[in-house]
Amino acid sequence: MSFQQRWSHRANHTISRQNSLPAAYYRGGTSRAVFFKEQDLPANRDDWVKPFLGVIGSPDSYGRQLDGMGGGISSLSKVCVVGPSQHPNADVDYTFVSLGINNRHVDYSSNCGNMSSAVGPFAVDSGMVQVPEGIHESFTVRIHNTNTGKIINASFPVVDGEATPYGDFSIDGVSGTAAPIRLDFVEPAGSRTGKLLPTGNITDTFDGISATCIDVANPCCFVLASDLGVKGDLTPQEIDDHPTLKDTLDRVRRQAAVNMGLAATPEEAPGSVPKIAIISPNKEANGPLVVRAMSVGQPHKAIPVTVALAVAAAAKLPGSTVAECMRQEVGDTGLTIQHASGSIDVDAKYNANGEIEVASVFRTARRLMEGRVFWK
Repeated sequence: MSFQQRWSHRANHTISRQNSLPAAYYRGGTSRAVFFKEQDLPANRDDWVKPFLGVIGSPDSYGRQLDGMGGGISSLSKVCVVGPSQHPNADVDYTFVSLGINNRHVDYSSNCGNMSSAVGPFAVDSGMVQVPEGIHESFTVRIHNTNTGKIINASFPVVDGEATPYGDFSIDGVSGTAAPIRLDFVEPAGSRTGKLLPTGNITDTFDGISATCIDVANPCCFVLASDLGVKGDLTPQEIDDHPTLKDTLDRVRRQAAVNMGLAATPEEAPGSVPKIAIISPNKEANGPLVVRAMSVGQPHKAIPVTVALAVAAAAKLPGSTVAECMRQEVGDTGLTIQHASGSIDVDAKYNANGEIEVASVFRTARRLMEGRVFWK
């Protein structure tokens, strides 16, 4: 077949109009995601798979998602769906979806704390939640996360019916300043397992490595850098370059998944939960706790918010791997965590019965675009 014949054959074979959907694009914390209104999507969730993969640009054997809205790393390969809520304590329902990069994985198994910070602004900006005219320094949207069944209260400033991006608050990992968004995760323990400590133990041992398995905002597994034989302040690139570390972490994570009741076998462990992170004390006497987190097999450039909240909760449990690394007791002011891009302040408050009432963090978010997104 000649070049002209091959060109003609391919052109005739692929001629058709692109599909499109109303959408918006938001940064939330140190992540980005495409937002959809639930009413604009098919009623059957199985029919979400093809447009979500097409929009985000997966699967991509080159790992860059250049033909979609993703960015080649897990924190940029995300979709959020928001709609009216039937929950008595919520204004909107929010479903988080994590998309594989070089595969067709569409994962509903966990929430994203960073993108949770953009849900309230999206609900306001899109008219799902009505706001009285004028300036409101702290307007609260009550969010029901369908992935975990938990309530998140998001409070942020609103100006003339829109979430304002302007402010003097900054978060490490994002350049510039913006309006602060306070996220209060209400009764966040047992998000997937129904228990604060799903294994029944404060620490477990997997392949000779001590781990604290805790379920706060998301199921998490925290291991000691000293048990792994690595320094705690590895850069993401150093984690990637290490010959065995990622395989070891994944093996421990999969065993933890089974022991936490998230999978029947290690091979069946979901890609996104439990989250796993390396914990170590700070070299300075009163320095912040050092955490290096993984996200769907990749070293995170900062730290997932849900992981940070779980760290704050574990820090107050004597005997946990996190508490073992604390240089000083966690007070009412919360905990500062040093991650790969800087630090984050988080807090978890227990009541007299040992139950977590609320876990809190401040983030920022911004609407980047809205209109229609195209996929094929």
